[in-house]
This record gives sequence, C-alpha cells and structure tokens, in this order.
Amino acid sequence: MVLSPEAILVLILSIFLFLVLSVTLTLVIVSKRSPTDPVLIVAASLVVLALLVVAVSPLKVPIVVGMVLAMLGTAVAALGGDPITRRILAFATHGNVRDGESGGILLRAPSPAADAVDAVDPAIGASSGDVREVMRGGTTIGYLERIAVVVAIIAGFPEALAVVVAVKGVGRFSELVAPESRERFIIGTMSSLLWACLVGALVRLSIW
Repeated sequence: MVLSPEAILVLILSIFLFLVLSVTLTLVIVSKRSPTDPVLIVAASLVVLALLVVAVSPLKVPIVVGMVLAMLGTAVAALGGDPITRRILAFATHGNVRDGESGGILLRAPSPAADAVDAVDPAIGASSGDVREVMRGGTTIGYLERIAVVVAIIAGFPEALAVVVAVKGVGRFSELVAPESRERFIIGTMSSLLWACLVGALVRLSIW
C-alpha cells in the first residue's frame, strides 16, 4: 500500500511529537531530584519548538495518536512543572528561602521580645523567632493544579484555569501575610500554570 504525501507528513508529525514529549519527560524526570539549568532549558525549548510546529502545521495527528500524546503530555506537565518551578523560585529568591520538609517554606516568626530590631537570618529570610513552615503541601498542590490545567486545556475547557487559581488563592489567603509567601505564591503559581498551559496547548493543537 502506497501512502499519500499527506499521510506521510502526518506520520512524521506524529513521530516528532511523540519523540519530543518522550525526551522531555525523560529530561524532567532526570532533573526532578536536582534541577539543572541546561537540562531544563533543553526540555522547555523542545516543548516550545513542538508548539510552534503544531501551531503552523495544517495537519493533525490521528485520534489514537492524540490519546497517547495526551497521556504523555499530562505526565510532562505534572512532573516537569516541579523542577522548573523550583528552579525559577530559587533564581527569583537568590536561594535565600529554605524549603520545608512538607512542601512549604521555612520562615521565622517575629520574636515577641521588646527589642525593636531583630537579627535577620539570610538563610530563612525573616526576623529571628520560632521557625515555622508555611504553605505546606505546595508540591502536591502543584502536581494537582498542573494536571487539572493540562486536562482542561486538552479537553477544550480553558475556563477551568480561573477555578484552579481561585481555589488555590482562597486556600492560601491566610498564609500570604509574609512577603516571602506572597512572592513564592505568585512566582510559583505563574511558573507552574505557564508550563502546564504550554504542554496542554501543544497537545490540543496537535489533535484539533
């Protein structure tokens, strides 16, 4: 059986997208324990390149291939957002905010002492006092929000992004008093959602 030129191009596109998502998934898994800039830059570049290809391509992959890409894309969005977001947060805070054991950040509560000036611990980024972990469960919440976002985009329901951000904002509202918490919330949420949106758009455009 001789394939038509269009069928050959669809096959090439399908293989290309499958390889891009597979390689990206491998890179982010390797970077999960210790994120490194070169590996994450390559992973992000592959996603952006594939997104540009499907954005200008008039061809779409078959639905069966699309289902495989959707599963791969969901894994890439969920797992890849963790090292990428952590690396961006570390860059934005210059490494001055320490991560807690439960997915939050460690801050020092202001000391109740009468001294007007407390020593500032640069490793924690707040005045002296009892160390506490705020924004606990941030890692788990990040996985859940990225899965929700990428599935919503692939399914053609981008309005769900507003629901995800609203639920997260309400749940974290009482913890956003400290500047470090607000900074982490905004930067972390934007980075996580941007990554999930890029991957979701890539899969969506390749199918429909």
